[in-house]
Amino acid sequence: MREGMRKPKAIIVVGSIAGISCTKALILAGWDVVVIEKIRGPPTGNPTGAGIALHPLSQKIVKSWLHQPDLLHNITLPLTIDQSYIQYSASGNFFWGHLYLTFCISHDKSTVNVKAKNLKTDEVIDIAGDLLVAADGSRSSVRQTFLPDSKLRYTGYCAWMGVFDFSENENSETIQGIRKAYPELGNGVHVDLGPGTHTVLYELMYKRLNWIWFISQPEPQLKGDSATMKVSSDMIKKMHQEAEKIWVPEFARVIKETKEPFLNLIYDCDPLTQIYWDNVVLIGDAAHPITPHCARSTNMAIADAAVLGKCLERWGPENLHSALEEHQSVRLPVTTKQVLHSRRVGQIKLGLPTPDREPFDPNTASPEDCEILKQRRLPFFDDVPSILE
Repeated sequence: MREGMRKPKAIIVVGSIAGISCTKALILAGWDVVVIEKIRGPPTGNPTGAGIALHPLSQKIVKSWLHQPDLLHNITLPLTIDQSYIQYSASGNFFWGHLYLTFCISHDKSTVNVKAKNLKTDEVIDIAGDLLVAADGSRSSVRQTFLPDSKLRYTGYCAWMGVFDFSENENSETIQGIRKAYPELGNGVHVDLGPGTHTVLYELMYKRLNWIWFISQPEPQLKGDSATMKVSSDMIKKMHQEAEKIWVPEFARVIKETKEPFLNLIYDCDPLTQIYWDNVVLIGDAAHPITPHCARSTNMAIADAAVLGKCLERWGPENLHSALEEHQSVRLPVTTKQVLHSRRVGQIKLGLPTPDREPFDPNTASPEDCEILKQRRLPFFDDVPSILE
């Protein structure tokens, strides 16, 4: 950007990990950033997130955004990172406690105007910028504006999830038992396969265990936009009974002693063929809703942000269309294949029918049958976009 020129301004809707990552990437590219976030303020206190897995490329990107790169290593366990940590001193202008309402592109398509409501006062504000970045998740209302016929696809299964906190009793019988059953706990992600089901277990920082249990069931009716289903005490009791029948006693005990487990319905979306329109771009789950089996959602969002930042920096604000076109050409081939691969892995693990193979049975599966389930079979697993090299 030439000296004396006005800094371009981007408006980012929702301060999710995708939004926060994009905030940092765009600031480094020389943009001013405004973030609209409906929560009332930044998280405080000890993190309570369920944890996310960061691929080596994501770790490299995040480290490049940190003032103290070693900090990432110091606060993580192998293959896991606490979700609440992704606060890289992004330094954007945050409108906390504001609900995104709508946007309008100017007639000459040079600017975009966003309306948001202050949830405390009900005041509606207008924010004008050069670029709108939609990081508003898998149920993106911005995406719906451009693609009203694009729908989320229910996968046919859901996931019980829970975080077992053992910080107050590190040597309980439950913890001793689970460490005996899983000697490598804390050094990676453990996946247990059963007929038509599977679980994921890994240790988090701050003396916590995260577990996920996938089960097939018809799509229930949900209220609102959340994919989290309200559960009753009877549902939890039945879940505990099933856990005792299927999983080793040590794991079933962790599940039973976890406070407030919840049930998430699993959705994805057929890959999009376009992720930007004029001066509006989708990133993260807004651009590519994906199932969780390959731990890609956060990694894809971080890569989206990094590539977008580099494209904007390379082309400059006067060539915004070219920057967004390059971003789309770099990211779409990758995200399309990863969404479809993760979908297929989920179908196989849940024993659901696929056109080219018999339903997967872990009791009779050969090593070749299990090969596709490995993380490294993910398309572009080790790929680094040339713009980031």
